[in-house]
Amino acid sequence: MTETTIGIGGAAEGTDMVLNIGPQHPSTHGVLRLRLKLDGERISEAEPIVGYMHRGAEKLFEARDYRQIIMLANRHDWLSAFSNELGVVLAVERMLGMEVPERAVWTRTLLAELNRVLNHLMFLGSYPLELGGITPIFYAFREREDLQAVMEEVSGGRMHYMFNRVGGLKEDLPNGWYGRARAAVAQVRSRMGTFDDLVLGNEIFRGRTRGVGVLPARDVHAYGVSGPIARASGVDFDLRRDEPYLAYGELQDTLKVATRSEGDCLARFEMLLHQTYNALDLADACLDRLAELPPGPVNQRLPKVLKAPEGHTYAWTENPLGLNGYYLVSKGEKTPYRLKLRSASYNNIQALAVLLPGTLVADMVAILGSMFFVVGDIDK
Repeated sequence: MTETTIGIGGAAEGTDMVLNIGPQHPSTHGVLRLRLKLDGERISEAEPIVGYMHRGAEKLFEARDYRQIIMLANRHDWLSAFSNELGVVLAVERMLGMEVPERAVWTRTLLAELNRVLNHLMFLGSYPLELGGITPIFYAFREREDLQAVMEEVSGGRMHYMFNRVGGLKEDLPNGWYGRARAAVAQVRSRMGTFDDLVLGNEIFRGRTRGVGVLPARDVHAYGVSGPIARASGVDFDLRRDEPYLAYGELQDTLKVATRSEGDCLARFEMLLHQTYNALDLADACLDRLAELPPGPVNQRLPKVLKAPEGHTYAWTENPLGLNGYYLVSKGEKTPYRLKLRSASYNNIQALAVLLPGTLVADMVAILGSMFFVVGDIDK
């Protein structure tokens, strides 16, 4: 006599299901893998698994000279390439004890803020798309094109600018560029209200994000979360204000660091939108200051073979997605002995291990999208 079980009924109620989201999945922004343990419709455990895009950039730095490493370092966060370049050259200049011309300092600050707007616009458009709203992405790309045009004119690149150099910038800006940049900034600012009305004013968007994915401040500190995600949880820290670099020390009246106490998906989106407005204001302030400066050089003359003195230093910057750190060790050669990157996305994504448990599977995409990360910035 053969016995066959065709159903287990209520015995399955206490059984956990293990679900892999990714590494190739529409909700994961790329090759990120999430290993979820489910209790019914609720997530009981979450483990972010990274490394699928690892390219070994830090090891490659050791075989490239100080001019060549800029090309490698600007690619890990492909939405913040100018800011990535900036951290590397700041670290090398600190090792050399090099002073950068004033025009280069202000131009770097201007381009860094334009790059911040480009980064944020991508997420302002793509996050509603993940929640079912397709229209904002078209507006976001329209605004990005206005700024991409002026960034491409000055550097020749649309994503990987390669415009920073140790000692300043590659070259001076084209004639009439400042006027075109100011017009692009004004054009983008005039249309930013679309995101207030179309996204924040949408009751479905607010219903999907308010009170969802709350990240407490204690977890922000525990995991080293930074940038707009940390400030959305009430952590009031911005390197541009608290340890100014470039020209930010002279822009304190324009720089507005806002925080939210809710720490949910909606607060993170609001922080990103606020920072976009403020970055446009900072860009205008930089353009005003550059208009007052007399003509002058934008870089320092360097020896044919550039060698950093023996020693080590640490430079960090307030990148669009959070804190980026650059630990440089030199043995006095023309290549770094070691250059370690501390990328914002790597720390930010680790917080999913405490953020996702207890939430519904239906809210997972909303939470994941609100963490605003780039997979290359995780894996390097």
